[in-house]
Amino acid sequence: MLDVRGLEQPEPLLCALAALDDLAVGEYLHLLSHRDPVLLYPLLTQQGFAFERPVVRAGTVEVLIWRVDDAVAERAVHS
Repeated sequence: MLDVRGLEQPEPLLCALAALDDLAVGEYLHLLSHRDPVLLYPLLTQQGFAFERPVVRAGTVEVLIWRVDDAVAERAVHS
C-alpha cells in the first residue's frame, strides 16, 4: 500500500511510478490519494498497467494497479 495523501504535486505521481518499478509478479499497488490522480491513468496504460478505482470516500481515492499480463495480481485485486 502506498499512501500519498497530503503530498503536493508532483510527488504523488512520482511516488506511484517509482513503486510500480518494484512490483513483483503477483503483486499489485494499492494507492491512497487525497485527489483523483488523473494524470497517472494514461501513463499506466502506456506502460502496460491496468487499474481500478473501487472506492472514493471521505476525501480518499483508492486505486488498485497491476501489470496487464499478470493474471495472479489481477485475481488478487478481484478477490
